[in-house]
Amino acid sequence: MKYRPTLRPLTPALLGAAALLASCGSTPLPPAAAPRAGVVNPGAVAVAPRSAQPAQGMVIKTSQASNPRAYRQDAAAHIYGLNQSRVWKGRMPPLLYAVGVLQVEVDGRGNVRNLNWMRAPKHAPEVIAEIEKMVRDAAPFPVPARMGKVVYTDTWLWHKSGRFQLDTLTEGQD
Repeated sequence: MKYRPTLRPLTPALLGAAALLASCGSTPLPPAAAPRAGVVNPGAVAVAPRSAQPAQGMVIKTSQASNPRAYRQDAAAHIYGLNQSRVWKGRMPPLLYAVGVLQVEVDGRGNVRNLNWMRAPKHAPEVIAEIEKMVRDAAPFPVPARMGKVVYTDTWLWHKSGRFQLDTLTEGQD
């Protein structure tokens, strides 16, 4: 007997979800101009590299991720491991104090080279500063062994208590 794929009728819930997702689109941004001498990208934060040598007794993890999306899992687990007391346990409440989307560049040794806010919570500058500090303090990150270096993006979900979840490892939201 020959296999024939069948199409199931779309339910109203699926159609509603599709319409909602379609409305979330945005127009693409124009390509970024090449940086000029003396001009700083306001969304980018230069990060001074840490010493190339790890501290005495420190073990640097290695990531076998082959793409930025897979590396994001390793990076999120690394940040959670270093900030266990600050991670929100369970589902987050419906209203969050801040949500930010941060792009992180990690070099071949696990050092943070650049932070770039894709969506900064500008109403909460203290959250921006705290997230940047947490990311810098988390270095060295797992070494992206298969990629050499990596630029990954994650969304920070921030509660007014100062506890957070990363979208990559979120337990959901009420």
